[in-house]
Amino acid sequence: MLTYNLPSELIAQEPCQPRDAARLLVLDRATDAVSHRVFRDLPELLQPGDCLVLNDTRVVHARLFGTRADTDGKVELLLLQPEGDSTYRCLGQPGKRLKEGAKLLFNHGSVQAEVVSAVGGTRLVRFEGQPIDEVLGQLGNVPLPPYIRRPADHRDADWYQTVYARSPGAVAAPTAGLHFTESLLDELRRGGVQITFVTLHVGWGTFKPVGEKEMKSGWLHAERFQMPAETAETIRQTKAAGGRVIAVGTTVVRVLETFALRQAQDERAEEGTTDLFIRPPFQFQVVDGMITNFHLQGTSLLYLVAAFAGEEKVLSAYQEAIRRQYRFYSYGDAMLLA
Repeated sequence: MLTYNLPSELIAQEPCQPRDAARLLVLDRATDAVSHRVFRDLPELLQPGDCLVLNDTRVVHARLFGTRADTDGKVELLLLQPEGDSTYRCLGQPGKRLKEGAKLLFNHGSVQAEVVSAVGGTRLVRFEGQPIDEVLGQLGNVPLPPYIRRPADHRDADWYQTVYARSPGAVAAPTAGLHFTESLLDELRRGGVQITFVTLHVGWGTFKPVGEKEMKSGWLHAERFQMPAETAETIRQTKAAGGRVIAVGTTVVRVLETFALRQAQDERAEEGTTDLFIRPPFQFQVVDGMITNFHLQGTSLLYLVAAFAGEEKVLSAYQEAIRRQYRFYSYGDAMLLA
């Protein structure tokens, strides 16, 4: 397992303001040189002809607080993904109370739900009353990750969303993108950097440490993605012209490399789900550079970064970031690996 020692005080509880004032550790993969910049310096670090690929998924307010209909005891659901009309795969607390057949109430009973099945760590829940998809934005809460040790409030509805988010479906933010502002994106475009988008709806499994099962199988939790034809063509033209493809976040890397692998196998590559586990050694086909936050130890995200830049280089860069008091995880600072 990829591990490092992180003082708890370096786990960011709120984002840097403004967004592009976050710190940026730059790792040159060719020379191993490390430099320290600010995120808004990005136009100086990219080149005309580069292509920046971003994930336009939108985080849904997927955490619901309610009560059991029979006891009025408090319950909490995290809606992971839809599985049919008004039915969602969920995580639930308290798990022992959310058995098959349990009736739940939300918003003073205007939304009712029933646990259809309880298998393993998840619950299949069917909603009734007000259509849940229509009211989730008002009733639900921002699903902040567990290492943010405070309740979500109204500010997180903006903070935990990229400025270019447009396709609802994620239960966790593509956090490398949180540092961009509209003005920074405009400056990059004026500097000759192409900006294009993919969609990957980030699942809760993104925070899970990789276990023995994943290490043996080489596959992960599946996440839904879409690779637009115009994005594929922009990347093709960038490569043909000698430009670099810079992925903003591990989610984008996963889409681009899944697309390349499936194209090579003559499989449908434009959309679907991906369970690709990128870990050392991995032969990258598309990505030339990556912008990413600092990740939890042992997670698939850290394995992906290690596959791209080398385990020793990445862990050394993490130690340098800790020495310099960088802020870690979703609301923390960023790295540029190029």
